[in-house]
This record gives sequence, C-alpha cells and structure tokens, in this order.
Amino acid sequence: MRELHERLLAGVRGEHATPGEFRRSQNWIGAPGCTLNEATFVPPPVPQMHESLDALEKYLHSQDAYPPLVRLAFIHYQFEAIHPFVDGNGRIGRLLLSLLLVQWQLLPLPLLYLSAYFHRHRQDYYDLLLGVSERGDWRAWLLFFLRGVAEQARDALARARRLQDLREEWHRRLAQARTSALTLRLVDILFTSPILTISQAQRLLKVGSYHSARKHVEKLVSAGILQPEGDATYGKTYVAAEILRIVHDRT
Repeated sequence: MRELHERLLAGVRGEHATPGEFRRSQNWIGAPGCTLNEATFVPPPVPQMHESLDALEKYLHSQDAYPPLVRLAFIHYQFEAIHPFVDGNGRIGRLLLSLLLVQWQLLPLPLLYLSAYFHRHRQDYYDLLLGVSERGDWRAWLLFFLRGVAEQARDALARARRLQDLREEWHRRLAQARTSALTLRLVDILFTSPILTISQAQRLLKVGSYHSARKHVEKLVSAGILQPEGDATYGKTYVAAEILRIVHDRT
C-alpha cells in the first residue's frame, strides 16, 4: 500500500503529503477548515490505525465464507475508515479494488472502473460509508456497492465493444489502401498506447529504423487515425483521439 501511495502521488495533488508513508498524526474528515471537534468523521489514532491495518492485511489474505464482491465492499469500507495516509486515501482505496479483482482472479486485467460510479453518486457514497461507521448499516452500503459493480461492468462491456468496432473499422480502412502488416500492428498497439511518439512506436514495433517507424506513424496520420499534438519538431506526440473519446466518454 505504501509503495502504491508513493507512485500514485508522484507529481500530482498530495505529492508533499509524505508519499509512501503512513500518517504519524491524527487526521479527520469534514468541511474545509473544520477542526477536529467539528469533523464529520475521525479515523483511529495512530496506534489503533496500525492495529487496524494489521487486521485488514490479515483479512485480505484469509479465507472467507462471503462472496468475493461482498468481501471487496467490506475491504473498501475498512480502508477508507482507517484513512492511513495524510492524503490520497480515496485514490488508494479505489485502486485496491481493481488490483484485488485481478489478484483474486475475478478479472484478467483491472477493467472494472468503480471510481466513476462513486464519483457520479458521490454524496450517497460518503453518506453510506458514514452510515456503516455510525449505525452499522452494512446492508445499504453493500447494495450500493454491488449496484456499482453491475453498472460499471455493463459500462466496461459497452466501451470494449465500441473499441473493438473501431479497431475493425480502422483495419478495413487500411486494408483497402493495401497497408503493410507493420502499420496494422501499430493500429493494434494504439489500443494499449493511444498516445505515443515516433521513438515509442519504433520500440513497440521492434523496428531498427526511426525512419521506418515514422513512415508507419505518418500513414496513420494520413488515414485520420492519429493526430499530431503541439508544435515540436522532435519528439512530437501523436494521439489516437477516437480511442480516448470512447474511454473518457461520460455518457
């Protein structure tokens, strides 16, 4: 968790809040500028925080009678309630969900994006977590969490279909122009690296010549698949904007 925290906060909000280290003082959650006495929720003091983290770690690796998705809901609540970092707890808590789904072999890749669901229902999310802490209302939190899993699973499938359709369309478009196999391979690479430079394309295509890589990139620019970004003449970035639109489409 500490290593995840250190990497996740590098160069972003919270980078000065002791990245990679558990908090050494009391923190609290509430309106901006509120005092400890005015806080909505107060996580455990540091000694109890370490005890709680120890219990959470043991639970992560234990056998349990509950279904895995229910266990995930328990784990997410518990991590957020412990609040072990000065900043970035929400980001780590959401990331753990994706990583555990893969670790427990429920998904081959971290494809379930629950952050979007929590963001869309932000106030319900906070209220239901608080409801567990204040009233032990696990049922409402579990139902909310499981609805999110179902909703985001449908969303992931829909986006995957749109990306697959886009790949097939691009292959058809390039096949009509009798494009080389390497250029088609670069199209497939874009679905894992939709933003790249010519040097990166050279490495990913495993071609020895920068000129050869540039030729394949330029073919995709001519086909309207890649768009150059910025005015740099060397190290220019190219973007597959249609892929990014599908991935980031909030509808």
